[in-house]
Amino acid sequence: MVYTKTMNNPFFQKDIVSSEEYIKDDITYILALTQRMKDIATKFGGVSILSHKILAALFFEPSSRTFSSFITAMQRLGGGFIPMHGMAHTSLQKGETFDDTIQTFANYADVIVLRHPDVGLAQRAADIAPCPVINAGDGIGEHPTQCLQDLFTIQDALGSIDGLKIAMLGDLFHYRPVNSLAKALVHFPNVQLYFVSPKGVGIQERVQSYLLNHHMKFFELESVDEILSDIDVLYVTRVKKEYMSEDLYAQVQGAYKVDMEMVKKMKKQSIIMHPFPRLGEIDEAVDNDERAVYLRDQMKNGMYARMALLASVLLPEVSI
Repeated sequence: MVYTKTMNNPFFQKDIVSSEEYIKDDITYILALTQRMKDIATKFGGVSILSHKILAALFFEPSSRTFSSFITAMQRLGGGFIPMHGMAHTSLQKGETFDDTIQTFANYADVIVLRHPDVGLAQRAADIAPCPVINAGDGIGEHPTQCLQDLFTIQDALGSIDGLKIAMLGDLFHYRPVNSLAKALVHFPNVQLYFVSPKGVGIQERVQSYLLNHHMKFFELESVDEILSDIDVLYVTRVKKEYMSEDLYAQVQGAYKVDMEMVKKMKKQSIIMHPFPRLGEIDEAVDNDERAVYLRDQMKNGMYARMALLASVLLPEVSI
């Protein structure tokens, strides 16, 4: 294997709880390392730099892509894992506290990847655990590793991030990937953000405040039609029924659907993203359009980005 370059690593032994923790140099570093991980995985399948390291994946909520991409990332780096997909068969069912559960798995693992339905529990775990904790989604809070794969997907597809016009469409209030991505984009000051949502599920006020405090330009709309021909990225979300009342769900479900008529209005050099799962908000006919990167690239990029992050959290220097 010819990969021998050592990259300066800002993530060693750090908790990854919020994208607010990233600085521009962190993002530049992780995107470059993600590209190297993509090259390695594509050419060689993986590399054994995390041999004898263990990841504990503690997922209190269902997950397909985040869970499996973290597990696969650890395997491709030569490490092992403790896969707890759902916590029904742990001592939590016997009344054990969250704190004791976290400390238990910290005794066996070098890093904990946690998904939990409650905002703030990832930070709580980070405060408790002696090993690094990576937030894999905390309720309607944050998803700081999703935003890394999203940034890489945008850069990989369009060549750069700064200066782009990015529209986020759908249920934004309950969508943690939107929160993390919007916050990370403050490091690209020439980006223009458009938040397009039905009434009642617009971008959270705390995210708006964060963007304003960082002098980020953004616009709130109820229709995407007027900007379709101008945007570079259309980031689509599903309606998160599990976090809202039945009345609100009935009100907003089906408010938007991306179909080929909409896609035809977009620029040829633009992309459509979705962190999945989708529940009808993108017509399957769109999947074969060259602008649709969610199935072709975005999912795989999650594995590469998490390979880069795990190696960086667990190794003082990443030489590959």
